[in-house]
Amino acid sequence: MTELSARKCEPCGGGTQPLNEVMVKGYLSELPGWEQVGTEIQKTFTFHNFHETRAFVNAAAYIAHQEDHHPDLEVSYKKCKVRYSTHAIGGLSENDFICAAKIDALISAKT
Repeated sequence: MTELSARKCEPCGGGTQPLNEVMVKGYLSELPGWEQVGTEIQKTFTFHNFHETRAFVNAAAYIAHQEDHHPDLEVSYKKCKVRYSTHAIGGLSENDFICAAKIDALISAKT
């Protein structure tokens, strides 16, 4: 399988089913720090200041625009919680994990 961060999101058409628990656990094993909460995956990123947080949010927004798959973001001074779910199918899709990997790559590129 191609590394998640190198893949592109595909539209979820009618009849697309959410990923089963085995698939979710498999993808989560590739994404340290991400956890499943209900029908979402989430991770909280911590920064040194608001400037870094804002830069991260802007980069995450760019990824969301490029992939046409948008997270829920909770932004505060030194933190940003990112939550993904594919609302159109009422659960998790590969797209959620692809975008999560791309978000993680932002932090990896920084260090």
